[in-house]
Amino acid sequence: MTKLRNLILPAVMAVIISGCSDTDVLPDQGDLRTAPVITETEQDISTDTAAPRDIPLISITTENQSKKVMDFVTKPVNGYVAKSIASWTPGYKMPPEPYYEPCTVTLTDTDGTVSVNAAADVKVRGNWTTNYSKKPLRIKFSEKQTMLGLNDGAKMKNWVLLAEYKDTSMLRNKTALAVSREILGADGLYAADSALVEVEINGEYWGVYLLTEQQEANPGRVSICEPEKDYEAADIGYFMEFDGYFFNEDDLHQFHIDYADNAPLVPFDGNGGSGRTMSPLNTGRGDRKQDVGITIKSDIYSEYQRDFIASYLNNVYRIMYEAAYNDKAYKFHFEYPELEDSDSTPQHAVEIVVDVDSLADMYIISELTCDADIYWSSFFMDINMGRGGSELRDDVHETGRLTFEAPWDFDSAMGNKDRCADGQGFYAANIVYDVNDQYETINPWLAVLMYEDWFQDIIREKWTAAYDSGVFDRAYEMIESDTAQYHDAFERNYQKWDNLLHNEAANEWSKRSAQCKTHEESAAYLEEWLRTRVEFLNDNWHK
Repeated sequence: MTKLRNLILPAVMAVIISGCSDTDVLPDQGDLRTAPVITETEQDISTDTAAPRDIPLISITTENQSKKVMDFVTKPVNGYVAKSIASWTPGYKMPPEPYYEPCTVTLTDTDGTVSVNAAADVKVRGNWTTNYSKKPLRIKFSEKQTMLGLNDGAKMKNWVLLAEYKDTSMLRNKTALAVSREILGADGLYAADSALVEVEINGEYWGVYLLTEQQEANPGRVSICEPEKDYEAADIGYFMEFDGYFFNEDDLHQFHIDYADNAPLVPFDGNGGSGRTMSPLNTGRGDRKQDVGITIKSDIYSEYQRDFIASYLNNVYRIMYEAAYNDKAYKFHFEYPELEDSDSTPQHAVEIVVDVDSLADMYIISELTCDADIYWSSFFMDINMGRGGSELRDDVHETGRLTFEAPWDFDSAMGNKDRCADGQGFYAANIVYDVNDQYETINPWLAVLMYEDWFQDIIREKWTAAYDSGVFDRAYEMIESDTAQYHDAFERNYQKWDNLLHNEAANEWSKRSAQCKTHEESAAYLEEWLRTRVEFLNDNWHK
């Protein structure tokens, strides 16, 4: 990294001399042409907060006690989703967009101990999932709190309650995140921790949720240098999302990548691409691909910062592409982020600017889960470029290297949609269909290095280490344990929401998911699918 620092420091010093989100993570699009009418469930299932419990309880009590106060968790729909529905639904009444409601949030553990009782703002969060009856929620505490010891007891203001409405096993996110924490954690990288809880709002039972962490730049989560307020130089950390909803962000927090002038990629399908290629962006020749950009999820304060990271990320991808497809090595010029020839090997040129271990980790996680959103959103990366106007923290990533971490949004994965429904085949770096089966596309970040022998060797090393250490066996055991331990809580949830048999997301399910009529059947199918998937990948990736 000495060579890279020699490139970075002069540029950073020049920047210093010259003037030295609170946004929701996005789930999949859903089927925009068969949007359900929102219905509300009014069954009352009591909870006794004083008695020992089989599952922790989060009680949300609004400061406002008006008759319509519950609208904040029943009415809001993401604005983009609502506009889409309105475009094909005559007479559709536009709902409010999600808004914060001041509340007190109380966390009661299974032994009856109250571990949190604190002021917080709570709102509906997400995109397409906001259109379901049971909506995911975001909690924003006034003071940092630790929640059920998650993430080694880290105290944070921002927490998330995932409704798990369209995943009737309610275990896909929890399982994927647990596996991710082991795989990424081995490299010191971040994946959200999680725990199942029940929720009540103003004394009304609201069902089982997955308590987990907000995807954000924060010590203990995504560890990058956060800028001091109004700091405008480029030597900061950038947390970003590969994001088809990027156009909903303000101009300061979005940009495009040209992906080496939209150069075609060979899909990784186990058959050398089968003679096919796929360009990441719309080619304009009858190509139906939708535009996917980059959203900046962390704080920035200037167009200079946005333009800098847009150019830098664009050229990092170009270094990757030229190394993989043209066997050329490039490096950042002194006047970076421009590029120039390098005398290093193409592999080393990539390793200077990309944490290839993190990319291999994310490939394994994405391939394992057959995540239906992989082409569109919930795919995160970050780059740390310096101090951000403050002292350099010990926990931040190495300067200048693109890092992939913070996997997210798996309720449509692992056999719940018709994506790798039989658990077979290569998916993550392959050509895939969009969620509505309207066009084919590809995730360029996962695909670009897949035919490099040295990168495949890294994947084999990591897969073998994970498999041999029992990562996947522990996932099976967790599915079985959670199914038994929380049986009564799951039953209460389905009495409330009835979404096993009457689910607004049923049109999205795979055939096998649709056949499940109890929680036990849904969880058993998840485990069966995961075992099949692991064995397929083990046959291909185990050393």
